[in-house]
Amino acid sequence: MSDGAGEMSDLLEGFRQQMRSIAEVQRQRVRLTASATSRDKRVTVTVNANGVVIETKLSSDVEELGYDGLARTITQVAQAAAAEVTRKASELTAPLLDRRARLPKLSDVIEGLPDIDAEVPLEPPVSLAAPGSEERRAEDPAMVFTDVEQYRHDRTPEKGPGVTDSSW
Repeated sequence: MSDGAGEMSDLLEGFRQQMRSIAEVQRQRVRLTASATSRDKRVTVTVNANGVVIETKLSSDVEELGYDGLARTITQVAQAAAAEVTRKASELTAPLLDRRARLPKLSDVIEGLPDIDAEVPLEPPVSLAAPGSEERRAEDPAMVFTDVEQYRHDRTPEKGPGVTDSSW
C-alpha cells in the first residue's frame, strides 16, 4: 500500500469514528434541559436542548410582581435557562471539536481542494432585545431593491391575451 493510500485509509477511519461520536453526542444533546430561577424564587423556567420553554413555574406570591414585572422576570429567566442549555451543549461538543481540529483536512490530502471550513461565513450573534426596541430598529435597515424595472400602475392593459386568458 502506498503512502497516499495509507493516509486516505486513516482519513476514512477517522471520519467514520467522528461520525459515530457525532451520533452519540447528538443523542446526549437532545436530552439536555436547563432551568433558571429568578433571584426572588418566584419564577422558574425550564428549556429543552433547543432553548424552547418546556415548563414555567410561578410561586403563589407572584402577583406582587405585577404584569410588567412578571413579564420581564419570565423573559430574563427564560433567557438565562437558554444560555445555560447552550453552555451545556457546548461543553458536550467540545471533545468532538477538539478531535476534529486534530484530523487532517480534506484539502491537506487532496491537492488543490480549497479549505471549506475557512470559506464558511460566521453567523452573527442573535439579539436578545425585545421586538420594537431601539436595538432591533437599528439592525433593521430599510429594504432597497436595486435591480428593478419601472412599472406604471396607471396605464391600461394592452390588447391581446394576458394572464387571465383561458389558454393559461
